[in-house]
Amino acid sequence: MKTLVFVSLVGLFLHDTTAEMHSLKNFYTTSSEVPNFPEFVIVGMVDDIQVEYYDSNTKRVEPKQDWMNKVTEDKADYWERQTETAVFYQQGFKVNLDILKRLFNQTGGVHIVQKMEGCEWDDETGDVNGYYQDGYDGEDFIVLDLKTWTWVAAQQQAVTTKQKLDNNKAQLEYLKNYLTKECPDWLKKFVNYGRSFLMRTDLPTVSLLQKTPSSRVTCHATGFYPNRAMMFWRKDGEELHEDVDNGEILPNHDGSFQISADLQLPSDDWGKYDCVFQLSGVKEDIVTKLDKREIKTNYVNPMNTVIAIIAIIAIIAALVLLGLAVIGYKKYRGRRRGLV
Repeated sequence: MKTLVFVSLVGLFLHDTTAEMHSLKNFYTTSSEVPNFPEFVIVGMVDDIQVEYYDSNTKRVEPKQDWMNKVTEDKADYWERQTETAVFYQQGFKVNLDILKRLFNQTGGVHIVQKMEGCEWDDETGDVNGYYQDGYDGEDFIVLDLKTWTWVAAQQQAVTTKQKLDNNKAQLEYLKNYLTKECPDWLKKFVNYGRSFLMRTDLPTVSLLQKTPSSRVTCHATGFYPNRAMMFWRKDGEELHEDVDNGEILPNHDGSFQISADLQLPSDDWGKYDCVFQLSGVKEDIVTKLDKREIKTNYVNPMNTVIAIIAIIAIIAALVLLGLAVIGYKKYRGRRRGLV
């Protein structure tokens, strides 16, 4: 089981195709003694783009994309009902946090309960898939297996909870209906509302970066959409697997994405190397040749700094000597006038 964190789950990469795997994810977080952070937060995401937000300070569910306001066309009181549900969840999560503290024999301090629930829908095959899992203090606690519709305890402290939830047939039926029917239905509506935004294709800006002349060269692409993308280094047209560190796709604040791949400095001809970026639905790859002249860096050679300092010192010394010479000359002229 992977640690539960608030990050985008990278979708299935489908190069040279228009098929889309869409997702609806809701993240719930309740916490104790975390400074400058609301005690309870809900973040709703469609295709890894934030669309809804609620916290215990505002006590109101708000749309984060303009096109999400179209939801009232299908359900006029959508935002009011979402807020009522969020307030209800807030109370329940606070109780769950206290229960988990007792299970782990904890009292005060920073503690966090997280839940991720949602679904995926393939608009080509019509297949749907759901997920529902709880985490505590950064680790999985219990997960619902949608193949067997049973709960999986990720920690020993979750065994009792698993037994109770497995026996709650009514809740399992509700979750089954929500994750396989209700959630995908809402997801299809949301995708339709934001089709022009969610179905767009934005190509990235690709740059070669380097911290120092001896550090790895980073190929960095930013500003692309959607997040179904790949980046890798090649040598003589063949993909490299050694001496390469491939980064994850990360979100930008504007809804686009970024990715990077690091290459160990080549010992042979740099002209043999290039960086390749591929974006789902785009036939042409973006290929960037490894060229020293194209690498951007903030590195400043220490020797240049030393030379600059020496030059400044030399100028200051020259000015001081000039000043002393002028003063000496004036004194000399004064003595000459006194002797006449």
